[in-house]
Amino acid sequence: MAGLSRPESEGCRELLGLLDDGDIAALCDTVTGRLVQPDGRQDAIRAILAYSQSVEELLRRKKVHRDIIFKYLASQGVIIPPATEKHNLIQHAKDYWKRQLQLKLKDTPEPVKTSQDIRLFQQQEKEDKKAEKVDFRQLGEEFCHWFFELLNSQNPFLGPPQDEWGPQHFWHDVKLRFYYNTSEQKVIDYHGAEIVSLRLLSLVKEEYLFLSPNLDSCGLKCASSPHGLVMVGVAGTVHRGDTCLGIFEQIFGLIRCPFVENTWKIKFINLRIIGEASLAPGTLMKPAITFEQSDLEAFYSISLSGTKSMT
Repeated sequence: MAGLSRPESEGCRELLGLLDDGDIAALCDTVTGRLVQPDGRQDAIRAILAYSQSVEELLRRKKVHRDIIFKYLASQGVIIPPATEKHNLIQHAKDYWKRQLQLKLKDTPEPVKTSQDIRLFQQQEKEDKKAEKVDFRQLGEEFCHWFFELLNSQNPFLGPPQDEWGPQHFWHDVKLRFYYNTSEQKVIDYHGAEIVSLRLLSLVKEEYLFLSPNLDSCGLKCASSPHGLVMVGVAGTVHRGDTCLGIFEQIFGLIRCPFVENTWKIKFINLRIIGEASLAPGTLMKPAITFEQSDLEAFYSISLSGTKSMT
């Protein structure tokens, strides 16, 4: 759990002070999973800060309204156009706190290094380089947990959504290829963050679907290209209410955002949904990816041109 830096924690404490008591209590319940019963407003704020994995995760919460972030930045002398979108306001806040941390470090006198300090520093450098190696299987699993929890939470049958869904999770030129075989068979392509975001949202918000991924070794496969593109393939079942309608297979292409730390955005998606009537007997028992890791790697070279469908 990464947690918040000192400037982020201090800044978020001031920012949360702008929320009313009801929003603070609701936010505390969401962040802690209702496992913490705070004794008053300040105790709730302490719990929110302690259990937030990152400042971006906290500020993206629905209860942290766009206007609150704007007012906080204005109070700190950070002047931003009033029409600035929430995800951009979050980035401005992170940049501001980063500058505050750099100023504090600059004002702190650097201690004289001994030979032992240098050896420890060199050892730490080696450990840091090892840590930089990404476990793509873990990344894929964490991404799928995040993506499907966020998307499914937009289903009105499940109550109010916990987090904000929108185009900010996608690269602006994202592509979605949607293949479905239910009462009819069709392949449709969608282009652009806004359109792709809305099409995926309509699956759960208007068609009331629930996508349940199978994240064991058969249902999840990951690969990466030398250029930094990470491929995540996942299989699962499709539900509406108490009815299982069929299965799905989905390929995501992820690229790390160079401007936001530890953040990946979706470059393309291939989604295939097959109705139960079109399936071979027994397929529903354990949804599995029907391609191999080598297929994921080969898929990289042609997917961006949109020439391969999931058929």
